[in-house]
Amino acid sequence: MARILLGVSGGIAAYKALELVRLATGSGHAVRVVQTPASRRFVGQASFEALTGAPALVSEFERDPARGVFPGQPLPEHEPLSHLQLVAGADVYAIAPASANTLAKLATGLADNLLSSCALAADCPLVLAPAMNNRMYEHPATQANLRLLRERGAQIVEPDSGRLASKGEWGVGRLAEPARILAACEAALADVRGGSGVPADEGAWSGLKVLVTAGGTREPIDSVRFVGNSSSGRMGLALAQAARSRGAEVTVIAANVALAAPREVAWREVVTAAELRDACEEEFPACDVLLMAAAVADFRPVSPAVGKIKKTGRERLELELEATADVIAGLAERRRSDQTLVGFAAEHGERAIECGRRKLTGKGLDAVVVNDISRADIGFEADCNEVTILTLGGGRSEIAQHVPRASKTEVAGTILDTVERLRGSR
Repeated sequence: MARILLGVSGGIAAYKALELVRLATGSGHAVRVVQTPASRRFVGQASFEALTGAPALVSEFERDPARGVFPGQPLPEHEPLSHLQLVAGADVYAIAPASANTLAKLATGLADNLLSSCALAADCPLVLAPAMNNRMYEHPATQANLRLLRERGAQIVEPDSGRLASKGEWGVGRLAEPARILAACEAALADVRGGSGVPADEGAWSGLKVLVTAGGTREPIDSVRFVGNSSSGRMGLALAQAARSRGAEVTVIAANVALAAPREVAWREVVTAAELRDACEEEFPACDVLLMAAAVADFRPVSPAVGKIKKTGRERLELELEATADVIAGLAERRRSDQTLVGFAAEHGERAIECGRRKLTGKGLDAVVVNDISRADIGFEADCNEVTILTLGGGRSEIAQHVPRASKTEVAGTILDTVERLRGSR
């Protein structure tokens, strides 16, 4: 994994940096934190130290007990200058949140605190995640600073739109979700490591071909309406990004996904269940691992209208539906013995696990990931998920692993760990 130096500048969004640290360390990365003095008004050093297992620094003039190294590295014999040693050992330097003031300093080359001194001395990738009020973000000065930093090679994780810190304020400027910032850091690492988030000679995933389906299919009723579902594709894209970061060659078949594609993956877009089936049948023979995260429609209209069905003169509209093909079951029937197939079961309510069990054994899969979509805080369109991973043991007995509510990035990592164990046990 990687060594991530995290800079935290002042602003209410600083509390999200704690979640970024938790995600990064949970994914196996070593993290050191540097703070601006203003950031300590929002989050104290002790919180970062507890999560990273290393000192969090604020000033160039304070002594660093870790002598500038990251967790897991040996201590140097001398005490180096912290702003030089920290970036010398970092694989990527992320500043999240990056306030308007900090962006201005970085754009002009100021180095008046430890965070900005590290940025000026860094020759590793620089990832910036701005966070501020929408009027500050949209100000021509801030936009000019961001353009200049991009030109110099910094990678900007664009802020989200939504409710801001000040009461009644709404607009662009919310700090991007920590999972997206971590994904940007891992993508930056992939660039400098030749297309992989891990060194080429490490990892059980290096060279594996992984096929991921994501999103939800749409079955046309007429030229403007369709039968569909609420799947955003976030879980599938988290899996694709995680597999790519571990060194796999990843292909994504995206069904109506409006999110940006992960970097360094092959991307195919489909709309209907039939199109998804055809794309899977083309890609499946070459893959080693199939992660079937897409929500595929079980039924489709028998006779879609060619034009738009008019409401005029109608009291009701009846649709006749027919079953779609079972894509993953069809692929499982012609799988190679060295392929690993993981299905996903989006179920509703108390019988979710029971339905997942039937899918695991009835379709000949290696694992099924079950999530209960009756909960509003997980599953479709949410940033977090809570799942149970069902697998079969050596005696064909069922093994169930519950994954508590976490970001979809973390859940994706646990799913890939399960796949790795399954492949290693063969």
